[in-house]
Formats: sequence, C-alpha cells, structure tokens
Amino acid sequence: MISGAHVILFSKNAEADRDFFKNVLKFPHVDAGEGWLIFALPPAELAVHPTEGKGSHELYLMCDDLRRTMARLKAKRIKCTPPSDQGWGTISTVTLPSGSTLGLYQPKHPLALR
Repeated sequence: MISGAHVILFSKNAEADRDFFKNVLKFPHVDAGEGWLIFALPPAELAVHPTEGKGSHELYLMCDDLRRTMARLKAKRIKCTPPSDQGWGTISTVTLPSGSTLGLYQPKHPLALR
C-alpha cells in the first residue's frame, strides 16, 4: 500500500543545504528540474511517541558510530553539538549551512530496519 516516504526540509538557504546533502553526505540524488534535487535516504524507521501537547515531527539521521561520524563531519567544517546519552541512543545536532539543525544519533534500541 505504501511505497516509501518523502521528507521535506524547509530551508532559508536551500541551495547551500542541498549542497551539504550532495557533497558532504554524498546522498544519491536526482534533479527534478531547475536544480530541485531530490535525495535518496538511507533505510528509515518511524517511531510514534505520546505527547500531551500538539503533535510535532522530528528528523534524525542514524549512524553506527556517532563519535566517528561527528569527527568526519568536523573534518569537513560541519558543526555538531556535543554528544548526549538519552538512554535510547546517543544524540547530537548537526548545523546545516542555512543555520537549521538536524538530529544525528546512534541508536541503542533494537532496530526495525535490520
């Protein structure tokens, strides 16, 4: 019934953020026309958490070794926040060229995608 998911990141500097996904993370992509790049994502998981307030959405890129991934990003002059152990995983935040942030984490929980 569902064939995939399409994630949209809104950016104040879409060109710079597209360049980040293309040249820093090396995500495969297609040009949908006029420079609108659409990137392939790694396998994904979806978790539904309870909330008392209005629902919201978060996007985290997962990695097998957070500290090594952060070191590789730092070598490319990409800023990350210090790692923080959350019990379910260790997280960091990557600053995109536009100034927006994106979650990055090494999960400790069982993975649905493997």
